[in-house]
Amino acid sequence: MSDITYSEAIDAIYASIRNDNEDLDVHIAALKGAMAREGVKEATFETPKLAQGNRQGRKLMQAYFKKKGVAVSFN
Repeated sequence: MSDITYSEAIDAIYASIRNDNEDLDVHIAALKGAMAREGVKEATFETPKLAQGNRQGRKLMQAYFKKKGVAVSFN
């Protein structure tokens, strides 16, 4: 899973969120690696694709990803 692209890693995280956060930590690690390879500083997620797109859900996601070393923004 270490050779996936940034966009594939983002899609894997959306799928994980839809499946009750199944393997989320694995997908975050893959995203972190893809971001490093592609020079991306911040992961951007689309709010409508999130299970909880409200402010509380976004802040919770940002806090969790920050613990894992990934900066998150939303559009």
